[in-house]
Amino acid sequence: MATTNCQSCGMPLARDPKGGGTNADGSKNSEFCSNCYQNGSYTEPDLTMNQMLVKVKGKLKDMHFPGLMINMMTKDIGKLKRWSGK
Repeated sequence: MATTNCQSCGMPLARDPKGGGTNADGSKNSEFCSNCYQNGSYTEPDLTMNQMLVKVKGKLKDMHFPGLMINMMTKDIGKLKRWSGK
């Protein structure tokens, strides 16, 4: 079953203008967005979960989402595959 959100940042994959990240062989990856995963690797391999949380919250703030909505949208980042180890 394909995921609907990036398993690194939580962005809805439908909003990724590139249609998702790419595997090492150039095929599309159905779990990660193009911002987080390209050519079979994370674009920021040393990024911590807390750094990702700050980054995503900043992006949502730049998009003028209200604070309460930002908190709701980012509360489960730690449960995503990249951070939960699942």
